[in-house]
Amino acid sequence: MSVQVWTWILVGISFALYFGIAIWARASSTKDFYVAGGGVSPLANGMATAADWMSAASFISMAGIISFSGYDGSVYLMGWTGGYVLLALLLAPYLRKFGKFTVPDFIGDRYYSNSARTIAVICALIVSFTYVAGQMRGVGIVFSQFLQVEITNGVLIGMAVVLTFAFLGGMKGITYTQVAQYCVLIFAFMVPAIFISIQMTGNPLPQIGMGGRVEDGTFLLEKLDSLHTQLGFKEYTSGSKSTWDIFAITLALMAGTSGLPHVIVRFFTVPRVKDARKSAGYALLLIAILYTTAPAVAVFARTNLINTVNETAYSNIPDWFKNWENTGLISWTDKNNDGKIQYRNSEAVEGKPIFTEERGAAGNRLVSNATSSENELYVDRDIMVLANPEIARLPNWVIALVAAGGLAAALSTAAGLLLVISTSVSHDLIKKQLKPDISDKGELIAARISILVAVIVAGIFGIYPPGFVAAVVALAFGLAAASFFPAIVLGIFDKRMNKQGAITGMIAGMSLMLFYMVRFKTGLVGIMEPLPASEWWFGTSPEGFGVIAMLVNFVLAITISRLSPAPPEDVQEIVENIRIPNGAGKAQEH
Repeated sequence: MSVQVWTWILVGISFALYFGIAIWARASSTKDFYVAGGGVSPLANGMATAADWMSAASFISMAGIISFSGYDGSVYLMGWTGGYVLLALLLAPYLRKFGKFTVPDFIGDRYYSNSARTIAVICALIVSFTYVAGQMRGVGIVFSQFLQVEITNGVLIGMAVVLTFAFLGGMKGITYTQVAQYCVLIFAFMVPAIFISIQMTGNPLPQIGMGGRVEDGTFLLEKLDSLHTQLGFKEYTSGSKSTWDIFAITLALMAGTSGLPHVIVRFFTVPRVKDARKSAGYALLLIAILYTTAPAVAVFARTNLINTVNETAYSNIPDWFKNWENTGLISWTDKNNDGKIQYRNSEAVEGKPIFTEERGAAGNRLVSNATSSENELYVDRDIMVLANPEIARLPNWVIALVAAGGLAAALSTAAGLLLVISTSVSHDLIKKQLKPDISDKGELIAARISILVAVIVAGIFGIYPPGFVAAVVALAFGLAAASFFPAIVLGIFDKRMNKQGAITGMIAGMSLMLFYMVRFKTGLVGIMEPLPASEWWFGTSPEGFGVIAMLVNFVLAITISRLSPAPPEDVQEIVENIRIPNGAGKAQEH
């Protein structure tokens, strides 16, 4: 059977499973809708958390980033996995004990202020919409490539699927759907990795195969280093980032992971505080399966890509190349008219990228703006995981399985983010501020209307992505680190932290991070261009600047809290009690 038929079969089976779970797990109360009734087992919650966390960015993009940046890509592995250790030890148990549905709910009650709650809602919406736009676009790309439908139609199908299980079941439906999605995405990621590891090194464990020997007896990484240097690239196993920038990006990703609202809310779905800690442990182990395999997938894909396309006559190029060329994610320009593809280091020509992206009615396409470079090939890093099984000539069902896994990863995270958006509006704005006397049924209706609006907005971002979205998705972690992380940590561990300090810190951290992103990553259309890397403050990249914005937040929050009145005694008592182990104390419960 063809790849397209296999893809329809596997995607159809997985979608039928998601719909079935959504119908089975219909939410009948706001507690079901917001926190799945608070009765999810630690293992199921760990699987759901892992799926919620491992978005299209983890499944599709992370191995691609590592594949192109080599050693420098390790920051994503350290930051994103380290963030879960931080979350498990520092935040999850205490937030669960506080007993609130959402992060803005925690901040609003801990800082005894609706102003703090509103600012937290705004921060949650900025982070969540930034993140979800990329997920919906990823869904459209997968549908477009593997099922031969327009990207717009692919996004619409994704919207319909997410809306069904989020609208019907809320957090309850999403939780059990995410358990199924974790199984789909991890199977889809591991099967081709194992196949290719056996094919290239004879070892079925990709993590070990990456360090194994290939047919000619040389180590795989040694061979890749050699290929890189021959083509003018830096050695794959050495990096170009400064030690400070690696540290800053890693810490920003760690703190950002700990502050992402759609991840934190998962720890309110378990019955007890100790279950929150267990959930974080299970999630870390389940995430590690993919994260320890990603570097191996990156090495396999990079080696196969170079060996397959470089110095190959275009007339003899495999079908997979031409299929991806139609999406605009691979582009070839025959500059020397020899009919062969030359792949070389293409970092810059006179300070400008060799390929630029143009947006037209047919979607994105890559256009050469250089006339004097040896490089003739552009490869978008996001295709490395999706195209890897095709490059390695694996069976069609394996190629289709990767498409199903990519959809599962994107849809699971999109659902979690959309729920955060809807609960921020229905619970934290309507219930807590605008209409406190709203009935449980009325709040549930408001939550469902909110999720419908959120899905539509996310879909519009996916169909018509603004120019900044692609640049900003990876920076959602910096935004979360700069805004939420200090407010949550100080709210748990500093009794003296008051609303004045928290509000000032959140506004300052978020504003500084947004300014830096605009100034160095996106510019302002028609007003100013983004500044080059040579102008970075303290040598810190936009991806790592969340750490500096976070430190500014901490310093301002602590300073202002010490210069203004202390919080009320009852708030200080709650803070004292949520840090007492073994479930003692008088933490608030719903």
